[in-house]
Amino acid sequence: MNDTTVLEAANPAPQDVLETLAAHLPDLTPEMRKAATYVLENPRDVGVSSIREIAEAANVKPNTFMRMARTVGFGGYEAFREPFREEIRQGRASFPDRARWLQSLSKSGKLGALYVDMVSSAIANIEETFAAIDVDMLTRAAEAIWTSRRVFTLGVGVNSANAANLTYLASTGMVEFHAIPKRGSTATDDLAWADGRDILIAITCKPYRREVVEAVEIARGQGVKVIGISDSAASPIIIGSEHGFVLSVDTPQFFPSSVATIAFLETLLSFVVASASPKIVERVERFHRRRHQLGLYLDTGDPPDG
Repeated sequence: MNDTTVLEAANPAPQDVLETLAAHLPDLTPEMRKAATYVLENPRDVGVSSIREIAEAANVKPNTFMRMARTVGFGGYEAFREPFREEIRQGRASFPDRARWLQSLSKSGKLGALYVDMVSSAIANIEETFAAIDVDMLTRAAEAIWTSRRVFTLGVGVNSANAANLTYLASTGMVEFHAIPKRGSTATDDLAWADGRDILIAITCKPYRREVVEAVEIARGQGVKVIGISDSAASPIIIGSEHGFVLSVDTPQFFPSSVATIAFLETLLSFVVASASPKIVERVERFHRRRHQLGLYLDTGDPPDG
């Protein structure tokens, strides 16, 4: 193996690259030192900048970055910046960094690679999520939902739509299913009269939304049973919850992916229906019969889609 690609072959993390670069700094030529200093001071730019863009920012020639990358063990600048790009793909970079990376793909004509990354991450998120879920725990959570007096679903930002969708689907067979915060209200106010007979399904991922975490803490203080749905076992809404589920939400885009969240919530609801009494079937039939009577469905001869 060529000795200029030793570090590249080791699949290093960005921090490893930066530490190696810092160690080589005294031995670099003045121009390469200028390039390396820029990288050390602006590591976020590496994963989202082309060689021309970062060379212009560092006020050196593009070839200087090529020589710098080879000096620290890479075949070239593309290989040098790959660990930083991978950091973004895996969702470990900040939202602004991921947004800049998406822009860089468009500028460089690499949207085909983005397409592959999006599809791969969507499939991986679902596989990783369901591989880690305990079916018995899912069953117990579903039974707790069905036997509760009221169910509150809480999500804000990206997860607001996910919580609302679960509530919409559940409302065809369950009467006391409420998405919070309600319009013009706050989640904590909506939970004012909740108690041990009720369930709160809360969703938030890193960076955790303060209003969701605070609502969960208040609900627990009132005896409400919590089903926490998040992206880490260390999440404040997972720790201390009666039922906690960790989902995979990694994505090349700049918001957490909702693919696995939606799939999980649909699965949870299917378990609720399976665990429920025959009453839920009667409710669903009555709900849809009423819709037909009111003319909500276009009569095409096909089954309604809700």
